[in-house]
Amino acid sequence: MTGYSTSKLPDLNRLLKQVSRSFYLSIRILPREVRPQIGLTYLLARVTDTVADTRSAPVAVRQAMLQGMRMEIAAAVAGDRIQSPGLAGMPERMAPIDRALLESFPAVLDTLRGCSNSDRRYMGDVLAAITGGQEMDLSRFGDTDSGQIAAFDTDEELDDYTYRVAGCVGEFWTRMCRPHLFPEAKAPDALLLEKGVRFGKGLQLVNILRDLPKDLRQGRCYIPLASLAERGLSPQALLDPAAMETFQPLYDRYLRQAEEYLEDGRAYVDLLPSSQLRVRLACTLPMSIGVRTLALLRARNVLDGRHTIKVNRAEIRRLIFISLLRCLRPK
Repeated sequence: MTGYSTSKLPDLNRLLKQVSRSFYLSIRILPREVRPQIGLTYLLARVTDTVADTRSAPVAVRQAMLQGMRMEIAAAVAGDRIQSPGLAGMPERMAPIDRALLESFPAVLDTLRGCSNSDRRYMGDVLAAITGGQEMDLSRFGDTDSGQIAAFDTDEELDDYTYRVAGCVGEFWTRMCRPHLFPEAKAPDALLLEKGVRFGKGLQLVNILRDLPKDLRQGRCYIPLASLAERGLSPQALLDPAAMETFQPLYDRYLRQAEEYLEDGRAYVDLLPSSQLRVRLACTLPMSIGVRTLALLRARNVLDGRHTIKVNRAEIRRLIFISLLRCLRPK
């Protein structure tokens, strides 16, 4: 990333810290050779996600704006510049952080244009996948005014979604880090990419399972209809915490799937060279937070949305220490 400096992008670190508590920690841990590119890519993904999730704007407006932003990102990846409608049609009243994210978009694109050709290509590939997932999400779940709860139909659709919004990030992470940091590592590319994809899917599946009650009340159900039907359930039935007894076996199945994916995350870390302490720690921390979140989810009725299930700050500090010890252990 020739000549890159965070000073070229106003308040980059502040924005990153505000929009993601745990992923920001991983970005800050990364070596300086890849930290800016990965941070910049994450910030662009959050900018487009803000558009997709701004429920006070009509779906058609969000779809048009997201498509325009995808075109601008693709142009920047090619080293070019085009103009899209920008913030036209977005509501005047927005949360300050959302407004700051959207207004940072031109500056972020300028910084993207300053990256090397190969880095821009990796960044462009993952952003195309992520924004494709956002468009899918908006198309299926964007119109929640009907009072109905929309849901995926099958596990295959859920798997495709988790790849688009997170599995592809594990792929990108590997493609970005390997040439910059450990080009001579013995681990085969194919194995690293496979484990990286499954690791990303696991982190996203944890988020989906944790956020289930909130998403249901926003008209979204990421648990597929076919799986719910096996238990005689519907998305609307999950609004009742008393449905947990019937839902539990199915929920346990997805918890086990997330756990298996996170085990692939452990394998991914073990494949990384011992000398890459920062990269290993940046991967181990979100994995540890994910494992702890799964433990919390197993201990509670997730359909009871009165209590937010999340790892608190004190525990995150403890997990940072534990993650560091794990990474320092000889392989």
